[in-house]
Amino acid sequence: MRLSGDHARRIAVRAQLLDARRELSVAETVDELTLLQVDPTAAVAPSADLVLWSRLGGDYEHSDLTFALEAERSVVEHSSFVRPMDDIGLVLATAPRELHPTAHEWLAANEGFRGDVLARLDGEGPLTAAEIPDTCQVRWASSGWNDDRSVNRLLELLTRLGDVAITGRRGKLRVYDLAERVYPSDLEVPSYDDARTELDRRRLDALGIARSSSKANGEELGSGGLGDPAVVDGTDGEWRVDPEALTALATPFDGRAALLSPYDRLVYDRVRALDLFGFDYVLEMYKPPAKRRWGYFALPILYADRLVGKLDAKADRKAGVLRVHAVHEDFPWTPDVGDAVEAEIDALAAWLGLEVTRG
Repeated sequence: MRLSGDHARRIAVRAQLLDARRELSVAETVDELTLLQVDPTAAVAPSADLVLWSRLGGDYEHSDLTFALEAERSVVEHSSFVRPMDDIGLVLATAPRELHPTAHEWLAANEGFRGDVLARLDGEGPLTAAEIPDTCQVRWASSGWNDDRSVNRLLELLTRLGDVAITGRRGKLRVYDLAERVYPSDLEVPSYDDARTELDRRRLDALGIARSSSKANGEELGSGGLGDPAVVDGTDGEWRVDPEALTALATPFDGRAALLSPYDRLVYDRVRALDLFGFDYVLEMYKPPAKRRWGYFALPILYADRLVGKLDAKADRKAGVLRVHAVHEDFPWTPDVGDAVEAEIDALAAWLGLEVTRG
């Protein structure tokens, strides 16, 4: 099968709920996307909130996500993602085999520590990591973020293995409890192979079109070999396409402007974004200011079925303004594109409760 670049991009945009439709709830949106990445950076707004706002519009509030997580329990925070509660069994089925052997060795060396933490959660939970004593036999050693953070690391591993679950947050701090008090009592954990296949299928549904295998930061972003094989004009190699997305091409495409989180799944696979959209993007917050092309936390800009530029902006909540430092056009925009992007910037500021200021 051969697809035009326009058709391939429209498949990707529709699958990520970035066409003109905005009728879903938070839970339905997370279910369609399969996950929201959780990241603490809030130069404009937290990534999960930006992703939901870009799909649901100005009526979305952070409290809607909190309600879905803590009251409705339709979604759950697990490791670095918010996922549908219905997918947790799939994630737990794959975790033991996909944990690094070093993690398994460290857990085996800390059986007493593990038992202490589970007993404290059983008797006193829910608790934050700071409320749990460090009784480890062997400290977690790392040269990075997790160095000398054994309680946090243990809770992360126990969450991935299904002994512990994140039940909510106190401010920015995760609150943990025994998984049996957070997950449904009838939670099913399938075999590894069945879970891996279903997760691959779900990912392809959410992406619409993907390579058979593609990874970023250790996360699989490909289709696992599922889907219909296709070639896309202007790109090399084979793609895999969701069959239902192919059928949807018969429906007229209705696009819009959108400002995206750098962690948005439309752009998170930077190679895919370059291949399908010709979109060159790097998150530059770890670069020295003098070496940044687009800004500290530049938001990718979508218009219809094209990624057209980057917005360099920062929310200054104390001053009550959204500071727009620059709007980078990847190519000269038509007046329609410029007007639509300006309207979306105004909508972003209104959602944040801020005034737009430039420069």
